[in-house]
Amino acid sequence: MARSTPPDLSPALTAGLKALRLPLEYAPRLLAFQTELEKWNFTYNLTAIRDPREMVTRHLLDSLAVLPLLRREAGSGYGGQGMGAVSPSPIPHPPSPLLKILDVGAGAGLPCIPLAIVAPELHLSGIDSVGKKVRFMRHAQRTLGLTNFEPLEGRVEDLPATLQFDTITSRAFASLADFFRLTRHLLAADGQWVAMKGKLDAQEQADIPADVEIVEVRALRVPGLNEARHAVIARVKK
Repeated sequence: MARSTPPDLSPALTAGLKALRLPLEYAPRLLAFQTELEKWNFTYNLTAIRDPREMVTRHLLDSLAVLPLLRREAGSGYGGQGMGAVSPSPIPHPPSPLLKILDVGAGAGLPCIPLAIVAPELHLSGIDSVGKKVRFMRHAQRTLGLTNFEPLEGRVEDLPATLQFDTITSRAFASLADFFRLTRHLLAADGQWVAMKGKLDAQEQADIPADVEIVEVRALRVPGLNEARHAVIARVKK
């Protein structure tokens, strides 16, 4: 029986990167990551999504849609100036230290690995308690040469408070209340939580700890996906 020809995923990914205003130069590494995920998925069942085209949309582009919320608005052309803008100041600034991002319940490295590929100015750590998923993240790190990515195995509540992160993110990890409670000791001063959600639950938002405030709920547009996506941004009350 002849093997089917793999689909050409480049057009869909290229169109998605253009819609997200991300450089097209990252497409080959993103597809290389997906190829490794597909290979491992046959044996280890890392994700229920198996169609390669669907993976582009629901894994790669869905992960990258949150990127603007993670970048620093200082000396880097992010935030209000727009991606890739240049500061008008003629005085050179020293490079900012890498922002430290923790992705909780990272699974097969989503969203942390696609984000690490396209944002070398971020240092991302992905934690999961399932060994096979962490082994895949380590494999992807080595295969892709990701020096700004660190896989962690274990439960997030067991991480020491000496590890402090500028942003803690999750993608369908837990309820907002549990997400904030389990990671509170890891959030740096003036840090933020960014929880990626589908449809929003009003009761879930109402049940958050009294000393945590939701500062914004941002609708996310994922190219090619006609489903609700939101990012809930929260901080500790001052």
